[in-house]
Amino acid sequence: MQATHFWVNDALINVADAKISVLDHGFTVADGVFETLLVLDGEVFARNLHLTRLAKSATGLGIALPEVSKINTAIDEVLAAHQAMEFGRLRITVTSGSGPLGSERSNAEPTLVVTISAQDKWPESTSALLVPWTRNEDSPLAGLKTTSYAENAFALEAAKSHGFSEALFCDTSKRLSEGTGSNVFLVHDEVVFTPSDASGLLRGVTRDLVIEWARESGIKIEQRDVSPSELWDAQELFLTSSTRDVLPITKLASLETNLELGNHRMLEVGPMTTNLATMFRQQRTKNMNP
Repeated sequence: MQATHFWVNDALINVADAKISVLDHGFTVADGVFETLLVLDGEVFARNLHLTRLAKSATGLGIALPEVSKINTAIDEVLAAHQAMEFGRLRITVTSGSGPLGSERSNAEPTLVVTISAQDKWPESTSALLVPWTRNEDSPLAGLKTTSYAENAFALEAAKSHGFSEALFCDTSKRLSEGTGSNVFLVHDEVVFTPSDASGLLRGVTRDLVIEWARESGIKIEQRDVSPSELWDAQELFLTSSTRDVLPITKLASLETNLELGNHRMLEVGPMTTNLATMFRQQRTKNMNP
């Protein structure tokens, strides 16, 4: 279904009338934070975990959040207007509000926007391209979900231009970090491992739930420094994100600095990935707000 209404600041508004100021700092200097939540049959998954991370990002960026009750009202009203939506995403965006054209902020009230969109479900497997550009693990924005996504957009476009669905970054210390909108996991000898926070990644809600639920089920899972060379030796690879859940990678390549493709491999969907994907769906069915 097509989205018909968004929430802007204080009210639910028809999409055609949903507007913010051209002086909003989220527009002029990407001074904002956001969260993307999975929509299933008119409900959102892991609302509280996403709101907790939104608050962490806002605190880290130094901008004020509206009251949580107001954000929840906005979410509820947008969902109520789209109860027929079977699969999609709901996005909460908070910016520092209107400000000058430079980087300095004013004392404006924060801008709150809640949008929603239907989307196609992901295929049963996906592809990823290791790109030569880096995450800065020492950035003050490391680990925060901010609206400064130009690097992600650039890398994802490069991946798609070569026939891949996601781009993977290393950090400046040449450790594997994350995707443009996902976290990456590797499996070798029945051990699951994923890059640690030290690589400057954003800790995804799905990532953290996979780690928690895997450990509860007795699966050995580690967060550690990961060399990108391990991508070529891993027996299984998969991505996690709010809309992907646990999504196997069956095609992998690297992009060299001359923008030509380098290493390339194909993978099968492995038993560990299949098990984790099933486990995740089962846990979500039990509790939509873990």
